[in-house]
Amino acid sequence: MNRAWIYVVITCVLELLWVFGFNVAHTWWHWALVILIILVDFYFLAKACETLPTGTVYAIFAAAGTVGTALMDIFIFNGFLSVSKVVFIGLLVVGVITLKLADNHESKAEKGEVA
Repeated sequence: MNRAWIYVVITCVLELLWVFGFNVAHTWWHWALVILIILVDFYFLAKACETLPTGTVYAIFAAAGTVGTALMDIFIFNGFLSVSKVVFIGLLVVGVITLKLADNHESKAEKGEVA
């Protein structure tokens, strides 16, 4: 795994941390920590975009945040799981995978590997 993909993983984890922070922050220092996590998160997001396609990075970032937030709501904050949530989470995952496959196909086409 190259460094850019490590940045993507870090930014996805940090996104879940600050979303969690939004739900549990009550004092000024909680909010200061949430803001710090957001700043570090966007630093790694920008680092990932330096070498990977921005659309792919952002799609993964947004999908991981959406799926992670939905799961956090269910397992940590006692939310409910509905069929429509499962369908739309699945749609997000399929969209991210399809976008990644499309980027790989375009990269190969640019290199002349695909006819």
